[in-house]
Amino acid sequence: MRVLILANFGMGLYNFRKEIIESLLERNHEVIISYPHDEYVPKFIELGCKFINTDVDRRGMNPIKDVFLFVQYSKNIKKVKPDVVLTYTIKPNIYGGLACQLTNTKYISTITGLGSAIENKGFLRTVTLSLYRLALRTARSVFFQNEKNKKIFEDERILKGEGQIISGSGVNLSQFNYEPYPESSNTVELVYVGRIMRDKGMNELLAAIPLIKAKYSHVNFSLIGFCEEEYESQLRILEKQGLLIYQGKQNDVRPYIRQAHAIVLPSYHEGMSNVLLEAAATGRPILASNIPGCRETFDDNISGIGFDSKDTDSLIEAIEKFINLTHEEKAKMGYFGRQKIEQQFDRNIVVSKYINEIEKVGK
Repeated sequence: MRVLILANFGMGLYNFRKEIIESLLERNHEVIISYPHDEYVPKFIELGCKFINTDVDRRGMNPIKDVFLFVQYSKNIKKVKPDVVLTYTIKPNIYGGLACQLTNTKYISTITGLGSAIENKGFLRTVTLSLYRLALRTARSVFFQNEKNKKIFEDERILKGEGQIISGSGVNLSQFNYEPYPESSNTVELVYVGRIMRDKGMNELLAAIPLIKAKYSHVNFSLIGFCEEEYESQLRILEKQGLLIYQGKQNDVRPYIRQAHAIVLPSYHEGMSNVLLEAAATGRPILASNIPGCRETFDDNISGIGFDSKDTDSLIEAIEKFINLTHEEKAKMGYFGRQKIEQQFDRNIVVSKYINEIEKVGK
């Protein structure tokens, strides 16, 4: 069987879906990857995949670029002649789905999150939902990472059949081992891992940090991730003031998670936060927005602390609550987080669901 995978960038595909690809290759299926060329291409080729360079504009809606993407997908599908196509993220889902319909090709889509285009009310939401309604009408299967996203698609009459819920991308439990909690010390290390952008709660986090530092000088903040929006100059100013450390983009976040006392994510919307799953798997407490895609990853006041999204005061209250826990209470939160991940988010469960569905659809 020949499987074509449409995505928007290599890092997410490799870090969170590599095991699906490996499983397909082990079953002697041919796998072709399509996304914009980056440093992960040699990794996929080393696995045994073929690669098609496809220009995907991840940010915004440009009609000319989007039409060109649809044409690219259509040409590639006609050339490759896949038995089944997998699509991830908004633009591959929409324009890949439409191209599959044009070429009468079977496809499976995954809704990894709604994005600001749907989360925010307005014209863009209407357009995006209308495009999804067209794009998914002949999808053989649609996977969702949380119940809220699935319900929105049902309420908007986008789904023709039953959508399936999966536990996000799951966690590779052998790659993200349970690590001993940092020894009790005179500091508390709080770490943010993710893209530096407004929808990840960056405005609220950067507003909270100086207030927390003024009251708790022993608390340190580290931010890891690449800037998708204009935050770098602000981060550098705060860094010079000694309020945070900005580590930039890192290919391996495990050392930073290992050193953290907790991971902070004040996001506005998520499909299912991989960062929080990885942090909990490592045995680190979670401080995160109480939204779908985050709240599933921890049990409030047991393995993490939730707070209101888009609310700096609520974020500060959650951080202070965590700071004032004893070292033993913090460590216990991390231990319970690992247990939860083992029981509910083992990546092997997710891989099995995908492989079963791909092989059923591709017959």
